[in-house]
Amino acid sequence: MPDLLDAAIDDELRAFFAGARVRAGDYGAHYAALWESLEQQSAGGKRVRPRLVWSAYRGFGGADRALATRVALSFELLHTAFLIHDDLIDRDTIRRGTPNVAGRFAERALAHGADERASAVWGETAAVLAGDLALSRAHREIAVLPVDAARREALLDILDRAVFISAAGELADVVHSLRGTAPGIDVVLATLEQKTAVYSFEAPLAAGATLAGADPDCIAALSRFGRLVGVAFQITDDVLGVFGDPAVTGKSASADLREGKQTALIAHAATTSSWQAIAERFGDPALDDASAAVLRETLRDCGALDAAKRLAEEHVTLARYELDTSELPAELKSELGEFAQRAMERVR
Repeated sequence: MPDLLDAAIDDELRAFFAGARVRAGDYGAHYAALWESLEQQSAGGKRVRPRLVWSAYRGFGGADRALATRVALSFELLHTAFLIHDDLIDRDTIRRGTPNVAGRFAERALAHGADERASAVWGETAAVLAGDLALSRAHREIAVLPVDAARREALLDILDRAVFISAAGELADVVHSLRGTAPGIDVVLATLEQKTAVYSFEAPLAAGATLAGADPDCIAALSRFGRLVGVAFQITDDVLGVFGDPAVTGKSASADLREGKQTALIAHAATTSSWQAIAERFGDPALDDASAAVLRETLRDCGALDAAKRLAEEHVTLARYELDTSELPAELKSELGEFAQRAMERVR
């Protein structure tokens, strides 16, 4: 069933972007190219959020795949919007090994005779607009959903809350990175929950259950599960960003160290006697792969890797406890329990 859902989401995205490109052509070649870049940005993801929408919806007896697909599409477009804006904030021009919206439009500017400064403005402008367009469509998918008004309003509230809290987490992430000191683990976990766990895990589960007409207690249990497993997922993601195999993850194992990304690894390392040696090179934009390898081993030796893995495991345990003590349907409990385990054990 997940493969069928993935195919349905891909079909809907293709249809949406095909129509948008036709409309955009009336406003010039650059605008049409912007929509092409937005479509490319939406491709190649794991489709985690649509799968969670569908799991919760089906788990409570929902059977209208077309209806669930509209809600799933909303959360996939929300994810695309946040990725584009996150890359812009981080000044990244590469996503999944290829130029992102900003990178493609910067290259487009150069091809049209712009200098380096102008090309950067092209890229940044395109990224802002592309993210806004995806975010707008995410809301429209819910706003025109053919369901009763109360259910539509509840779904819009879930989406609005996800955007509101994620923005708070994004801002907190930037603030912490500029303070020059490593935040404590409680701050890191709060930021992970706000920036990622709510919109990527809690909200899709709550939306799927709401669409199916689940009772408030079950939706609340799913929401708590989603926040916990979302934090575990992101801790694992941050571990893979430093210790993962780039050939498998598709990500550089040096970029997070070079960027100075504040993660559970760093929060633990800052409490050890190794921190001074790490802090000297952590966040250095000139950090090369050899120096990154030394930092990586220092993080391992000071116990940061083991501590982060334990923290992810603790969150998965808490998430599974939420399932075990809830009144959720048995099949849904089993499916989400397996999902929680995979979130911690994955290698990409």
